[in-house]
Amino acid sequence: MASLVLLTSAALSITIQEYKVKEGFSIKFSSKDPSGSFKKMSGTVHYDKNDLANSSFDFVIDVASINTGNSMKDRKAQTSEWFNVTKHPKISFKSTKVVKTEKGTYVHGNLKMKGVTRFRKIPLKVAEAKSGLKFTGTFWVDRSYYKIGKPSKAVPNKLKISYIIPVTKK
Repeated sequence: MASLVLLTSAALSITIQEYKVKEGFSIKFSSKDPSGSFKKMSGTVHYDKNDLANSSFDFVIDVASINTGNSMKDRKAQTSEWFNVTKHPKISFKSTKVVKTEKGTYVHGNLKMKGVTRFRKIPLKVAEAKSGLKFTGTFWVDRSYYKIGKPSKAVPNKLKISYIIPVTKK
């Protein structure tokens, strides 16, 4: 019995692949104003489509890499009123589970921005690529939940987040 448990454990650890984020990723945010992207991101993914229970995602985005296409807006986004890059230089996401439902696959986890951590359920599409996998999806973030900026008619609270994350085996 013990041998069977060891062999099963070994087989599971072999099928889960470890991946790292590679060039070509895209983390975009959009609204009527502002819209833009983040240019620096890193992360590790453990993924097996046949073993989602043991799959995980761990990403970090460099807030200072924000790019709205307007350098004044980029600098403003880094101030204490907005992202406060001095105290909170990173945005992070760490999954707690990956589930497949009738409506699709979702990554459940904790999104941390500006020192505030909130649970998120993020839709996930997976495609095989030449040297690994490509994860894509779209979801909404309410910036007021993370204390980013002040209420404003010019800047909506809800921002659409679209991501394309190609990964390659480590």
